[in-house]
Order: sequence, then structure tokens, then C-alpha cells
Amino acid sequence: MDRSPSADVAAAIAAAIERFQAETAPAEAAEQAVSPWQRAALVEGVGAKGTVQRHLEGGFEWLS
Repeated sequence: MDRSPSADVAAAIAAAIERFQAETAPAEAAEQAVSPWQRAALVEGVGAKGTVQRHLEGGFEWLS
């Protein structure tokens, strides 16, 4: 009596295991997508739309 599965059954088992692993894998952390610099800017409320104005007399002024 041969107890080994056929090629079709073995392929179906392998596909089921792959599908199970894909469905139960932990989700990637969203925090890794944000760089430490970007995270700090978000926490401090810094925006990219603010500008710096340079004065002719010297010095700079932050404009939001």
C-alpha cells in the first residue's frame, strides 16, 4: 500500500500552506515607512509650505 500523495495532492497541500502563511503573516509596520526626520516634523507641526525671507540688511525671518 503506497501512502505517498500524488503530485496533484502534494501541489494542493503546498498551495494551501502558502495561502495560509500569506493570510496570517503579520502586517508590515507603518512606522517604518516614516523616516525619523519626517516623524519629528509631524510631531512638531513643521510644514513644507513655510518660507524663510532674507532681509537686505541681513538676517532671516520665518514666514508661515
